Amino acid sequence: MELEREIGELIITSLNLEDVAVDDIDPEAPLFGSGLGLDSIDALELGLAVHRRYGIAMGDSEEVRQHFASVRRLAAFVAGARQR
Repeated sequence: MELEREIGELIITSLNLEDVAVDDIDPEAPLFGSGLGLDSIDALELGLAVHRRYGIAMGDSEEVRQHFASVRRLAAFVAGARQR
């Protein structure tokens, strides 16, 4: 899915992940913890990057956790928000 690839590129560039390629990111893998290994500071930076790129504001912390579960979930959130 093109949007998943775009989200992967956004993650890499906004978080300066120099050793990670888009193809290295499994769209189903968790972004935090055992997956890509992002932390809460990364979540804030990624939330700002999503807002700047797509004009989408993130909601409360529980909602953000759900949307940031994986690249696929984040892409689905962005796609849904674009349709509104």
